[in-house]
Amino acid sequence: MPDIVVMFFLLGLVAGLLKSDLSIPKEAYDTLSLLLMLTIGLKGGMALFGSVSTNLIWEMLTVALVGAICPLLILPILRFVCGVSLANASSIAAHYGSVSAGTFAVVLTYVESNNIEFGAQTTLYLVMLELPAIIVALAIYRFFNSEKQVEGVSHRAIWHETLTNRGVVLLVGGVLIGWMYGPVQGASVTELLTGGFKAILAIFMLEMGLTAAETLRPFPYKQWKLVIFACVTPLAFAAIGAGAGIALGLPEGSVLILATLVASASYIAAPAAIRSAIPDADIGLAMLLSLGLTFPLNVIFGIPFYHSYISQWIA
Repeated sequence: MPDIVVMFFLLGLVAGLLKSDLSIPKEAYDTLSLLLMLTIGLKGGMALFGSVSTNLIWEMLTVALVGAICPLLILPILRFVCGVSLANASSIAAHYGSVSAGTFAVVLTYVESNNIEFGAQTTLYLVMLELPAIIVALAIYRFFNSEKQVEGVSHRAIWHETLTNRGVVLLVGGVLIGWMYGPVQGASVTELLTGGFKAILAIFMLEMGLTAAETLRPFPYKQWKLVIFACVTPLAFAAIGAGAGIALGLPEGSVLILATLVASASYIAAPAAIRSAIPDADIGLAMLLSLGLTFPLNVIFGIPFYHSYISQWIA
């Protein structure tokens, strides 16, 4: 049986495809996403309490390097195989090089539910993978689009948009607060959030199902090359993430989390940064691929599939 939070996603997906009037108010969704990212940060920070080591720096640098390399690998494929414009190729590369907080929450729940050993620092992977890909993709777009610079958008504004979006602020802030106070001192607040984590995630996944269904109507048959791209890329990126995790000597759960994160695609941080930095890009197209196709594939089929292969590699 799939994890129960995945069933909530499927419920939303089916309801959306059937054009049900089921909906979650935007204010409620915003609140859920804020609580989700803050709780993820707190869980990671509390797990790091009293256990930070110098090896952590090299591990984070390796993870960040993976995030920077991924858009470089797929941008030529998007341009010359899928035939999309430079703006859309850069946008999609940023989305796929960056990561999904929702996917992270699902794989974290999967690892905890199956009692698979993982390291406390996995929440930091989310932060370290989020930023480099967006920066690299934007740099590539700026370099090859030098004759037509984006008017009114400075490098400083792009950095500000990327580094101060709510996801990054809540994740980093949550990690710091959790690390400072640990699981005991901050229990009066943190227990309420961590205790309700799966319930928050379940309702969030219901909304993700509804949104994914909306992006899939009508199904983009004319974009069949990009549809194949959205289905194949997670497999290739999961292998890269798993290889990096095994090379770092991480425990099985950490390898699975890293592989799943690298296989995921952003639908929160990347759209916010790309919308202002690359106005010619079709954000709807990137959202269709990342949220409509890659997200469901990862949370429904990908995570157990990656786990089965990683178990064999580590054994």
